[in-house]
Formats: sequence, C-alpha cells, structure tokens
Amino acid sequence: MASRSDSPGKALRNVGIFAHVDAGKTTTTEQILYRSGRIRSLGSVDEGTAQTDWLEVERARGISVRAAVTRFGWNGTEVNLVDTPGHVDFLSEVERSLRVMDGAVLILSAVEGVQAQTEVIWQALRDLRIPTLLYVNKMDRVGADPDRVIDDICRLLSADAIPIQAWQGLEAEFEGAVNLLSLEESRTSNSQMRTKAGVRLAEKVAEQDDGLLQLYLDRGTVADAELLPVLTDSVREGRLFPILFGASNRGIGIGQLMDAIVDLLPPPKGEANAPLSGVVFKLDKDPVMGRLAYVRLYGGTLRNRDTVHHRGLDIQEKVTQIRKMDGQRSEDVGVLNAGDIAVVCGWSRVRIGDIIGEAAGVPGERRIAEPLLTVQAHWRNDAEYPAVVAAFQELADEDPHLDVQWLQEDRELHVRVMGPIQVEVLGQMLLSRFGLSVTFGAPSVIYKETPVQTAEGFVAYTMPKPCWAILRFVIEPAARGSGLNYRSTVRSERLLDSYQNEVARRVPEALEQGLKGWPVTDLKVTLIEGEHHVWHTHPLDFVVATPMGIMDGLVHTGTKLLEPMLRFRLTAPEEYGGKLMSELATMRGEFEAPETRQGRIELEGRLPVATSLDFPARLGSMTKGRGTLTTYFDGYQDSPSDVHAERTRRGVNPLDTSKYILATRNALSQ
Repeated sequence: MASRSDSPGKALRNVGIFAHVDAGKTTTTEQILYRSGRIRSLGSVDEGTAQTDWLEVERARGISVRAAVTRFGWNGTEVNLVDTPGHVDFLSEVERSLRVMDGAVLILSAVEGVQAQTEVIWQALRDLRIPTLLYVNKMDRVGADPDRVIDDICRLLSADAIPIQAWQGLEAEFEGAVNLLSLEESRTSNSQMRTKAGVRLAEKVAEQDDGLLQLYLDRGTVADAELLPVLTDSVREGRLFPILFGASNRGIGIGQLMDAIVDLLPPPKGEANAPLSGVVFKLDKDPVMGRLAYVRLYGGTLRNRDTVHHRGLDIQEKVTQIRKMDGQRSEDVGVLNAGDIAVVCGWSRVRIGDIIGEAAGVPGERRIAEPLLTVQAHWRNDAEYPAVVAAFQELADEDPHLDVQWLQEDRELHVRVMGPIQVEVLGQMLLSRFGLSVTFGAPSVIYKETPVQTAEGFVAYTMPKPCWAILRFVIEPAARGSGLNYRSTVRSERLLDSYQNEVARRVPEALEQGLKGWPVTDLKVTLIEGEHHVWHTHPLDFVVATPMGIMDGLVHTGTKLLEPMLRFRLTAPEEYGGKLMSELATMRGEFEAPETRQGRIELEGRLPVATSLDFPARLGSMTKGRGTLTTYFDGYQDSPSDVHAERTRRGVNPLDTSKYILATRNALSQ
C-alpha cells in the first residue's frame, strides 16, 4: 500500500498533526523525525530544543505558535508533515494548514480526552472531508483512561471511530499496543482468536462492504487480508477513523503510527502535465532570501526561473528558488511537482491565500479562526512609530487575521486577536524579531452591525469633473450567519460589465466599517440601477462611488449591534452546580438542563464573549481547580438594547462626501 501514489515520481503523503494544547503534538512530531532518521537526537519541548519549535518565542514558552513544515521518509514513502499550534489563540495557523492537507493525525491525551480544540478541529476536518487517524497519547500517565476517551470520541466526534489496536498495560505499566489487524500486506490470514476489540473492528470494517459483510455472516470470521483493503478504502474515503495508542515521550507507538500514516492515509492527486494550479498557505521572512512562500501545488510543475501569474494581484512574478524546508534548514530542489509542498523564493508581493495559476483544482477554505477581541498597541516614543507600523504590517502578511487597523490621523494602531496568550506572544515577537518594545491595552470585544430594515442607497458621483458614476442599491436584512449576499440586476448596456465587476469588488470593502465603525454582516445588497458616461467615466470612479452609495443605504436602513457568542461545555463536581448556574445566568448565559455523570455536573449552552472574558480564570477559584470549561466560537447574535459600542473609524467617512472624494482621489492618483 505504501508504494502507491497518484502523484508523479514517488510515493507521497501530505499530513497535518493537530491537537488541543499539551496533548503531545510536537513531541510526537519529534519522535517521528527521530525514528525516521531525519534527526540524529531527540529535542525537547520543555527544553526549547524541538525541531519544529524554532522561533525564539516558541522555545521560551514551550508552545507552538506557527505551523512548521518538515518532512521524513518511511517505508519508501516521502511525507510532508505539518506540525500545527495547539493553543486556541493560534487557530488561524491551523486553519491555513487544513486547506492543503490530504490526511490528518488528531492527537488526544489519554487523561484529558476530547477537549475544546479537539472538537473545533474535528469539525473542520469533517467539513473538508480530510481522512483522519486518531492517536491517543500519554497512555503512560497517571489517570490514563482509554476506555473513557474512546467513549468520548464516539459520543462527541464520530461513531465511526474504531480502535485498530489493543493496548497493553496502563500508566506506568503501559508497554505499547498490538495491531488488531496486520498492516503488513504479506499476511494473508488471521489464525489467532480475536479479542472483543478485534471482533468489533472486524464487524465495523465488514459493514463498509456488502460482499465482505455477507462473507462475515456466512463464515463468522474474515481474514485480515480480506479486511485490510476495505479498511484502507474506508479510511481514505472518510468513512472510518482508526484509533491508535501510544506514549510519545517514551517513543512507544510511534513506529505503528508512522506505518498507519503511509498505509492508511491517501496519496495526493495531481498531474504534472495539467495546468499550473496551487495556493500559498504560509509566509515567512528570511534575511537573505526575503519572502518565503509555502506553496501546495495541485496541478502542473513549477521550476526555478519560471514566471507565474498571481490571480489575486493580476501580476507576473519570477521564481528564483524552490526549496524544501525542514524546520530551519532548507535545500534548493529546483522543482515543485503536482501534489507536493515546497517554499518558493522571489515572490515579493505574494500574500497568504493567493492562487497560483488556475483556481479550478484548489480546494476552498474552511474558516475556523474568528478573532473576537481587538487591542491597541502602544510604543515607547514617536520616533518608533514608523518602525512599529512596518513591523505590524509584516506580521499581518504572515497572519492576515491580525487585520491591522492603522489610524494615521490619530497615530493609533489596533489589531484583532484570539486571546491573551496571542497578545503576549505578539509583544515578545516584536521585541525579539524587530527590537521594538510594544505594550497593549486591555482587550475589547469585536462587535458587528446588521441592517434594521430594507432601504435604498443612492449616489450620483458627477462632480468635480471628470467623473461619472451613478449607483442605486437595495439593502435588506438577512438571516444570522449568512454574511453578505451581493447581486446585480442592472443590464450591461446601462452599466458595462467591467464597471459592475469593480462595484462587486468594492461592496465588501465598503461594508468593513458601518455606521458605528464595526463590520456590517448578514445582509443582501442588490445593485438595481447603474449608469456610466461614454466620455466622462473612468473605472476608478466606481471605486469612489460604491462606498458612498453603500453608506447612504446604511443611513436609511439603520444598523443594530451584534455580539459574538461562545458555545460552551462546563463540567464540575456536583456540589458546585448551583453556584455555577447562577454565575452563568449573571453572564447572560443560555444553557440546557444539566446532566450528572459520576458525581459531576455537565452543562452545555451559549455565552456572550463580552460578559465572560474573565470567566475561565474565575472558574478555577470557584471550583478549587476541579472545573473544566470547553468553549468555541458560535456566531453572532443581536446585542441587548442597553449595549452601546462604537469604534473609531479608519480613514474618511464616505458620508462626509467632499472630504471623502478628495481623499480617495488623491490616494488613487498616487
């Protein structure tokens, strides 16, 4: 199985390692690299010597901050391995890595089991239909309870998850796990008596194939050689999810996990002679080579000195080098084939998410990271202001979710963040990488706006000459979570398609700041009237006019605030139940009737972000450290009428027509 691949040249896998923080993700990666011979000695997360945690801030804090791309060879197969951060504050790195993976390993702790990040990542993996192995780590730790973890996996993740191993011993007596099926193709029969787990696995696999199921019912048993092809196909098609066991810090179970990666996860697809098609999913900066663009290629072949079309910027850029990265090390390989991942040098203007060549073969994105807080940056003196702005712009290139808001007139700089750990890490990165001492104000919640009623927005941009752009929009409220739905009913003879395309591009930008300064969402915008002038119209006229028409419409619809919500699961000893439910009610939480399991109360519901910022810290003292809280973003909903929040606007407000036209025309002419 390991020798087959749809990609040209050699057997290949693109695999991401995902987990909740502290489940042992980076330790597992380190052991894989060591076992494969890629590194000569084992590094340590705690000692800051792990191969994939090479940033200074990662080594200082002992956590992964950026996704790291490395590679290894096993059983004749090359594997591109992406070690992703486990902390929720760095979920954007996980989001970008998910897009380019063909398979995944999701790691769980045998003690903690399914945690907050586990569920978020699992849902994204399922939405993207990425075949996934589940690896239960830390089987040697005190409190390891694989039976409970398996129950949680089947209850909270998928009933189609199934152990393919039986563990031997627990905690200090854990010796490893034995395969319930042989993953060696040479084995043709199963002569040993199956354990209960083996019988369950055989039944589960047999259920995936009608012919195999009939054989099982007729004979009461099925040979491994008959089960293995069906298991492999079922895993690669996302119908079954194998569960494996190990203790990565001691290297136990690593070899079997590597076998499963190359035997059960699918090879990438892609044709070398197809049109060029790829995506940039990560950016780094090198002092010598400049901007490093991590590219996953889905079709075609890319070589040194090729000139490539970037669809987003509509520009041509030349490849100077193609390098294979391995932590901090790299080598010039000169070519990137379909299905593979490499770093491309020489693209100075490329951005994360840019499509290279044709877009047809590139999968869509799955948004899982939603920064819900904003913080203001403060620097030591005015002389540092330009350097701070440049540093943040460079960091925002590498993580677009930061969405740097630069208020030039007020000399203010705001960034969007996921949480307090990300704020601390940003401060450390600015100091270690740029030599800048930057502090941050208290975080505030990011609200959104939505129209209250249906109304029209109109603009006639005909002065000062030469210009001519007339637009009329209908703006309507839409369902929560629907985002923006834009369409045009204007005929091309009234408004040329090229001008309509410019309007369509500018509507989302115009909605980035509403009447209260927040992004506007959950609305339908329809262009119902448009007019250009044969002599006076320039395409940039619609860049100027569109925001004026949209803002005019919002004035007539009015907007109301939406606040971000969290879905939560809270467990604690029963005696704290009354106090916790009272606290949740005070925070405007909504929750279902509590359930009791083995002396612990379990509550599920929704909480506003604004009222629960400090709740995780307070929960510890309220339950003497015995409460656990799982939260993840669960959309926006209407804010209570007594909540008033406005944000300072970036740039000139399009409602200040004269000043806005002057500022925008000056900017466009530069």
